[in-house]
Amino acid sequence: MAMDSNDRDYTNGEITVFWQPSKCIHATTCYRELIEVFNPRNRPWVNMDGAPTDRIIEIINKCPTDALTYRWNDSEKNKLLENLNDEKISQALSYEKSQTDTPVMVQVMKDGPYVVQGNFTIIGSTGNKLKSMSMTSFCRCGVSNNMPFCDGTHRKAGFTSEK
Repeated sequence: MAMDSNDRDYTNGEITVFWQPSKCIHATTCYRELIEVFNPRNRPWVNMDGAPTDRIIEIINKCPTDALTYRWNDSEKNKLLENLNDEKISQALSYEKSQTDTPVMVQVMKDGPYVVQGNFTIIGSTGNKLKSMSMTSFCRCGVSNNMPFCDGTHRKAGFTSEK
């Protein structure tokens, strides 16, 4: 995995968690579901002692953009993981083909982005397909450096959803 200077890694001895902020859309899944490990108010924001390894992995697997990923510190377990990932990709592709009518849900986050979940395709202004996704966050404040996606800049800008 190629890391840039903003990327971070954290370990508990069993696994190493990698965070790539440039991929993060601030969907909030990690800290809504496991604040004991993923707490953006703390520095460092990842506390690998906050939960058992299997629970950390469960939440990382829910990250919609792979901004959070992990590797086992044991190379044999990584080989098993790679085989499972290949199988998971095959299952996901067949699932996607069978779920064309899945409803899309939009949640407006307080003082934050629009979070969109479901099977959907983002179409650009010229009609070209930009991405097919299952979850993303769209900017609501207008100051994201990754428009139309949220990059968390609303926090620095002091955006509030109140009038």
